[in-house]
Amino acid sequence: MSGCLTPGVAALYARTALGHVTREYPNKLDHVLGGPGDVRGPRALHPIFFGSFDWHSCVHGWWTLFTLLRLYPDLPEAARIRSLADELFVPDKVAAETAYLARPESRGFERPYGWAWLLKLAAELERHGDGRADTLRPLTLAFARRFRDYLPLADYPVRVGTHYNTAFALRLALDYAAGAGDHGLAALCRERALRWHAGDRDCQAWEPSQDEFLSPALMEAALMRQVLGVDDFAEWLDAFLPRLDRREPATLFQPAAVSDRSDGKIAHLDGLNLSRAWCWREIASALDGADPRRLPALEAARVHLDAALPHVTGDYMGEHWLASFALLAMLAPDAS
Repeated sequence: MSGCLTPGVAALYARTALGHVTREYPNKLDHVLGGPGDVRGPRALHPIFFGSFDWHSCVHGWWTLFTLLRLYPDLPEAARIRSLADELFVPDKVAAETAYLARPESRGFERPYGWAWLLKLAAELERHGDGRADTLRPLTLAFARRFRDYLPLADYPVRVGTHYNTAFALRLALDYAAGAGDHGLAALCRERALRWHAGDRDCQAWEPSQDEFLSPALMEAALMRQVLGVDDFAEWLDAFLPRLDRREPATLFQPAAVSDRSDGKIAHLDGLNLSRAWCWREIASALDGADPRRLPALEAARVHLDAALPHVTGDYMGEHWLASFALLAMLAPDAS
């Protein structure tokens, strides 16, 4: 299947991420001012995650680097990744990132997208066994607590295709909870997913919108694949997207066009193509080989990857974050 990660692609993505995780400007802050003393720059506010245009992109830029380091420990960029991590992932900088969350003005900081990516990063660090997961733990536990406090208050899902999408956040939070043995968080994520989505039927898939990087329809399906057993998922999918075997809704099978990659919002659509490929692969991996929906799902993943992978690097508005979504797609279960 197209879109397999190779050492050459891994090195390209590592060089790209190293070029932006410490690039402080331009920077789009998610920062509520409580007074004149809060007027500070990105590095002063966030001594680890100050680069990559915005906080959450820096977090998943680091997830990209650590993931590549684990998969290809002999990368030419490996020494630079380790050296930079040794400089930044230290207790005093973690304490400063954690203290930022204690500000009354920070209650909604990066909810829920940045929360989910921080937990995804923490889950990756646990796989390395080098102590960095322990160093990051105060910040990790603070974000896990935020999920536990917020989800009982969230009566409704957020179905948009941008940072506020709750299906994406739960999907990544479940990855963390499984690896960390956080059974309480896992149970809460599953309970909320079922409450929000178990009864969803005949999705019309009114997408894409102009600046989406997530598919509201497919992201929900990828979450439910994680929450339900194989048989229950197949039955749920039959009700939610009942005409997938006929490649309907057609919009889910057609990659989005990207008219201007120098426009950060329009460049989101490259991410939509990548995240759709990720979701299609996950959906296909849960379907029996004889299921008539499986082949269309795999073909949709392929065409979306083919449309997006040539554009992961090249313009800063995309390359400060797209490699993470390329990895999600390329490392998804390959059911081909």
